[in-house]
Amino acid sequence: MGMTMTQKILAKHAGLDSVRAGQLIQAKLDLVLGNDITTPVAINEFEAAGFDKVFDKSRIAMVMDHFAPNKDIKSATQCKQCRTFARRFDIDNFYDVGAMGIEHALLPELGLVAPGETVIGADSHTCTYGALGAFSTGVGSTDLGAAMGAGETWFKVPSAIKVYLTGKMKPYVSGKDVILTLIGMIGVDGARYQSLEFTGPGVANLTIYDRLTISNMAIEAGGKNGIFPVDDVTRAYVEGRVNRPWTAFEADEDAEYERTIEIDLSQVECTVAWPHLPENAHSAREGKDIAIDQIVIGSCTNGQLPDMAAAAEILKGRHLAPGVRGIIIPATQSVYRECIHRGYTDIFLDAGCIVSTPTCGPCLGGYMGILAAGERCVSSTNRNFVGRMGHVDSEVYLASPAVAAASGIAGHIAHPDEI
Repeated sequence: MGMTMTQKILAKHAGLDSVRAGQLIQAKLDLVLGNDITTPVAINEFEAAGFDKVFDKSRIAMVMDHFAPNKDIKSATQCKQCRTFARRFDIDNFYDVGAMGIEHALLPELGLVAPGETVIGADSHTCTYGALGAFSTGVGSTDLGAAMGAGETWFKVPSAIKVYLTGKMKPYVSGKDVILTLIGMIGVDGARYQSLEFTGPGVANLTIYDRLTISNMAIEAGGKNGIFPVDDVTRAYVEGRVNRPWTAFEADEDAEYERTIEIDLSQVECTVAWPHLPENAHSAREGKDIAIDQIVIGSCTNGQLPDMAAAAEILKGRHLAPGVRGIIIPATQSVYRECIHRGYTDIFLDAGCIVSTPTCGPCLGGYMGILAAGERCVSSTNRNFVGRMGHVDSEVYLASPAVAAASGIAGHIAHPDEI
């Protein structure tokens, strides 16, 4: 029996000719990632295990993005521990205030991930890098600590679901709508510990940013990872960013899949996930009676330049509805700078929004957008669990940047063509 893309990548990194679903393997790692919340725990485990050196200072990335600039004494202490560790071991890829971005947007932008590589990160949305044809997945901080010292970790080889895409998306529809539609179809545990492998002629009609968003949210369907084939879109993105050899893997014709799911992209609508699960998918047109208090546009899921452009197109010449707060978060410093150069920042400010330094803050209910009891937010983030963005009696509605912007103008959940 042939292998899927994920299985081929894992076999190579385990030094094996082939692997099968359910097999336990030990695999070498190309990159190990931590942030300012998860890395301090990993450092403690690294030291407790007796490591006195890292496996490769060029293959560890540490990004201070969740509570940086530091919001309180505890977050400042955590970042200081990371800074001290990075200096001690001369970590090449340490990104702090002024140089950092939201980790899962920053690493691809800097060329730290390439097709065919294996990446782990102590953050559940590390599966983002499957958009580039890499195997990437989230792990716990203990695994991160061991990997920083050993440069390898163990995996149970996942089985796979084939997601066969056809057609081309309609105006205002984006990768966010595609992944919310898929999660609505299979549920938040529909791909539990499986690889979501996207294929079909529709893939060519998805931008690299659509793919990054879709792969990012594979975990919201329970997936071990999400992965796309390496094509001309992928090659165009990594060219000039990645300065090392890389290998593109393709699934075998006789690769085994648990099931196949077909999605016609031309039939996907602007989709919103109602509280309190990403699987609670509805058309944006159903939201006229749902008044909102806040919109958030940004995050590792939707903070790239095309996301900012989509929001600016909707917000230009308009103003947020009375009583609605708007928070815009470019995902990296370069995206932030380009927003200024293209005039997006002025559009956001004129519309009554604030523009923040890159941060994960509001997405996880940390800072920069906490909700009070009874408040509702339309957010381009990736998770809407109970209490995710603040009070347990608040509500988060997941949507694309275009839908979030339109909702901010309307004062209720709205499709972009309704305003």
